[in-house]
Amino acid sequence: MAGLLQFAPRSNSEEAPRVSPASYVSHALHRPERDWPQTNCYVDLWIEVIATHGFAPEAMLGFTVRQDFEGDQFTFFKPPHADLEFLYGLRVDELALYDNPENHIETQLHRGRIVVIEVDSFYLPDTRGISYRSEHSKTTIGIVGFDVTQSQMLYFHNDGLFALENDDFLGVLGHAAEQKRDDALFPYAEFARFEVIRESGVDVRNKAEQLLRAHLARRPQRNPVSAFSAAFPQLWQNLEQRPPAFFNVFVFNTLRQFGANFELLGSHLDWLRPDGAFARESDECRALSSAAKALQFNVARAATRRRAIDPTQALNEMAAAYDRLFAGLLPTLDGAR
Repeated sequence: MAGLLQFAPRSNSEEAPRVSPASYVSHALHRPERDWPQTNCYVDLWIEVIATHGFAPEAMLGFTVRQDFEGDQFTFFKPPHADLEFLYGLRVDELALYDNPENHIETQLHRGRIVVIEVDSFYLPDTRGISYRSEHSKTTIGIVGFDVTQSQMLYFHNDGLFALENDDFLGVLGHAAEQKRDDALFPYAEFARFEVIRESGVDVRNKAEQLLRAHLARRPQRNPVSAFSAAFPQLWQNLEQRPPAFFNVFVFNTLRQFGANFELLGSHLDWLRPDGAFARESDECRALSSAAKALQFNVARAATRRRAIDPTQALNEMAAAYDRLFAGLLPTLDGAR
């Protein structure tokens, strides 16, 4: 793929190496031994992009304290754009697609930007065995390499860097034969650029702490696990009336989002205080993460066997862990200054 128009990442070094799928190593937040090696497509993408530019993605994760239960799902957690700009000089804006997507992608990559765009994972070869060529589902990728003449693309998705070409290239851009409709809508897209290289000597932990305090002031007023527990019987009744495939989207938007959110919060706290000042709170985060993973397994087993399940005890224990976490978080933050 030598002919790719490729975005060259900026870093604190004078020579910023171009990224390659063959040699790419995912960030530690995506290690396979974690409870949730992949969290959601948007957060995972930024973890890898930010790490590729030589910055610590753990710094941005303070926003996870604000996750709530929204009545039918846990908040699909995403880093606020203002946080990315404050921490890394990374500015993200909406990209208006009014022409063929490939024209916009070429323009933005020429200008040194990354194009973040919603696509159909049916055409993403990195989802082989999950949705590739078998299931249509929306996901977000970050395009960093592009050659329209050779129908090739280099992109960040989930926990890595990948390449696609030919029919997949056409499908991602909405040009596959089965997609062609006169009234087809353009996908949502953004473009991102690192406007400011972090100044030497600036302590990003101080900036991250400022953001964490601001997000803590806006955390949910009611325990979201308790709210989920109260809603679960109705959610389960709805699940029982749906085809088996519905289970996957149900747990992704509930237990998976919750567990992944708090595993990332634990990593943020470990990074924020490497001296272990947040050890107790990060342990509570890991307890929430592993409990959500275990409950997801139990819910899956019940759904497969078409049996009733009462997760009240498990959710009560998770709610108690959530309360302990937040009861200690702010006092520990103040005491560790």
